[in-house]
Amino acid sequence: MYQLYCFKNENFDLLNAEDYEVLVKKKKDHLNNNTKSQYFCHEKWISVQKESTRERHGYCTLGEAFNRLDFSSALQDLRRFNYVVRLLQLIAKTRLTSLSGAAQKNYFNILEKIFRKVLEDNHNPRLIKELLHDLGSTLCILIREVGRSVLVGNINIWVCRLEAVRDWQHQLSNLQIKKHVDYSVTLNDLPLYMQSNILYRFSDGWDVVNLGQVTPTLHKLSEDRQLWKKLCQYHFSEKQFCRHLILSEKSHIDWKLMYFTLLKWYPKKEQYGDTLQYCRHCSILFWKDTGHPCTADDPDSCFMPVSPQNFIDLFQF
Repeated sequence: MYQLYCFKNENFDLLNAEDYEVLVKKKKDHLNNNTKSQYFCHEKWISVQKESTRERHGYCTLGEAFNRLDFSSALQDLRRFNYVVRLLQLIAKTRLTSLSGAAQKNYFNILEKIFRKVLEDNHNPRLIKELLHDLGSTLCILIREVGRSVLVGNINIWVCRLEAVRDWQHQLSNLQIKKHVDYSVTLNDLPLYMQSNILYRFSDGWDVVNLGQVTPTLHKLSEDRQLWKKLCQYHFSEKQFCRHLILSEKSHIDWKLMYFTLLKWYPKKEQYGDTLQYCRHCSILFWKDTGHPCTADDPDSCFMPVSPQNFIDLFQF
């Protein structure tokens, strides 16, 4: 049996091979079991390379970018919450199996954080419900067609993930929004023109519908034809709604029904408080508040916002 010598406190401690193997196994187990920890990297930016160059060998994958850009911390910023949720939804629909094992762990850890946040503060449960619905559908297909699709990890891991998603869906379906006891001015106390102005600030039709269920006054205001006309004109082109023109009994355009009909055919415009940025000079993805080592003379002119779909498209090799 060979022997291994370790230097400790200026003395040589003798370890045999079996002891060494035990230590190595404990270290591996610690790393493997530490799945709840966020993937950590000092640099919160990543260079996006689609091919090898003289300066850089290899290329960046979707999983690497997902790990490096610290989406877990981004959830704490309300401006980025919807952005991260939408990105996870797109990955669930089309790119889940392209993630590495580490990136998949990171994905489901972030998903759990989103779920816990919604349970704690009831923040935008509709978005997470849509995400879980799409993810659950994808997992069902992958498990059912196992053998025809390449899955990273044991099939039992994927079954457990599907069970977790189903459990989260069940909890969200029974979610009761907490009623805040507040004796200050409420939304219902505002003048009608202010309540109407709030509704006109929304860019999502479902938000208008949900707010309209709060009080009879808001319901009446949420049925305003001009409100739904503006939503249609904002999200869709004139050519698009001319193809799906819907008239009411009085031969007027039913803008509300038009809006939800057009949603089935065309994507709506997406608005986010904050997004990832892409530097065209450096080919680097980054969050604006963390920045990146840009070499351009005028860095701001090189930056462009990256939508969730743009993020996915950057890694379509």
